[in-house]
Amino acid sequence: MFQATQYKGTKDEQYQLLIKQLDALLKDEPDVIANLSNASALLNQFLEDTNWVGFYLFKNDELVLGPFQGLPACVRIPSGKGVCGTAVSEQKTQRVYSVKEFPGHIACDAASQSEIVVPIIKDGEIFGVLDIDSPSVGRFDETDEKYLNEFVKTLDKYM
Repeated sequence: MFQATQYKGTKDEQYQLLIKQLDALLKDEPDVIANLSNASALLNQFLEDTNWVGFYLFKNDELVLGPFQGLPACVRIPSGKGVCGTAVSEQKTQRVYSVKEFPGHIACDAASQSEIVVPIIKDGEIFGVLDIDSPSVGRFDETDEKYLNEFVKTLDKYM
């Protein structure tokens, strides 16, 4: 049984606990959609000052909406378009201080002001992305980027 946790300690310690929780939550479940659903719920519960947390899965050269927490979202994003599509085409995490300054940003939620997208690479191929939006400019920093990349690596073990 899972209970909401009040995270304590430094930001690093909080993220380390989050990743341990993810590992424990997913270790006995082989279904990818179930695991992505729980991962998005866990992140949504953990992260403050966010308005969308979820996944897009790469299918037929585009990203298709997967499990998420937040308002309804764009369903399909072409590779190379927006922050998510750029993460796919570059196979690199995109940390955007202000989405208004990102050329070609796709606005699914007008409240979003900053974004971080981590590509999920399975066996050398793009599987999808973790996408997190915030209503605050500059919400994501180097620590978020480091640990969200670790979060995705942990998730990757169960896909």
